[in-house]
Amino acid sequence: MHFGDGSIENTEKEIVHARAVKEMFSGIAGRYDLLNHLLSLNIDKRWRRMVRREIEDILADERSSVLDVACGTGDLSIELKAGANANVIGTDFCRPMLTLADKKAVDLQFVEADAMQLPFDDEQFNAVTIAFGLRNLPNFQRGLNELFRIIIPGGKLVVLEFSSPVIPGFRQLFNFYFHRILPAIGGIVSGSQAAYTYLPDSVSKFPDQTHLVKMFEESGFRNVSFRNLTGGIAAMHSGIRA
Repeated sequence: MHFGDGSIENTEKEIVHARAVKEMFSGIAGRYDLLNHLLSLNIDKRWRRMVRREIEDILADERSSVLDVACGTGDLSIELKAGANANVIGTDFCRPMLTLADKKAVDLQFVEADAMQLPFDDEQFNAVTIAFGLRNLPNFQRGLNELFRIIIPGGKLVVLEFSSPVIPGFRQLFNFYFHRILPAIGGIVSGSQAAYTYLPDSVSKFPDQTHLVKMFEESGFRNVSFRNLTGGIAAMHSGIRA
């Protein structure tokens, strides 16, 4: 199993990347929810419901524990907790985001923590989710390794992330919107042009659907599969810890 080369240079780059991402999200926290729903035409809400359905059996079990990583302002954590018997915890490394999450969901526990080094025991959770957060990590593979570590054998990881549109005509139309229109609107509303220029840039550097499957498997997950959402704008990957 590959856990990265651990070089000092890579570590320093990762620290710089993580600091920049944290500062960026801290700066747009107040407008984050509004822009998520506005720029996605509320499709993001349907995508989160699909994540909940993917682990519905785990959420129904009162003995289960579920962790939502990079939870931001808590939208997916809240979706998972609705009607669930399982214990649901949200975690993020951006305090302004968690402050908003706490206000939205007083019955949920939120923990400030870095997804690359989570403060949880090995094999602690029956399921782990991460929505639109994996591509923000400084090292995707090591991030998946860390998520693998905290999942019990037989437990499930579900990743919801922007991906590569698969419908040819639609792909060009979406790419125009994503690279030209979205950064302009996001910059005006949030006051941070850089944050919404970062979004399409980070997506372009993220592995496509089939490459992410291979990365899941490299971390030790089995029965890995993915489902394209809205023509591949996003994809939901899942895998079982062997």
